[in-house]
Amino acid sequence: MTTPLALVLVAVCFSVTGELFLKEGMARVGVVTLPALGQAAARMVRTWQLFAGLGSIGVGAAFWLAALSRVDLSWAYPLLAIGYVLILLFSALILREQVSAVRWLGAALIIIGVILVSRS
Repeated sequence: MTTPLALVLVAVCFSVTGELFLKEGMARVGVVTLPALGQAAARMVRTWQLFAGLGSIGVGAAFWLAALSRVDLSWAYPLLAIGYVLILLFSALILREQVSAVRWLGAALIIIGVILVSRS
């Protein structure tokens, strides 16, 4: 039997993967401006990373719904904060973004909060 915690964690992993794909896709599309919206939209529909990202987020949503069918929202929702930590980590490792010490400290506080919520 699948535990609610496992369902939430899988949902978060798919969502984080989706966001990384979306970021990579938009890096390929470039900056979107209102005057050039048509050209940007044309580039978007030809960028497979955007579709992979949306698909991954959709799969994550399915796991999230499965988790919600089993537990209280007040327990499950705070666990989504793990996604913030994973985005921070993978943004630094994969996307080579600069992450400040203050952000890392915030991530550590989030982890402490998630541990407290998951044990309640």
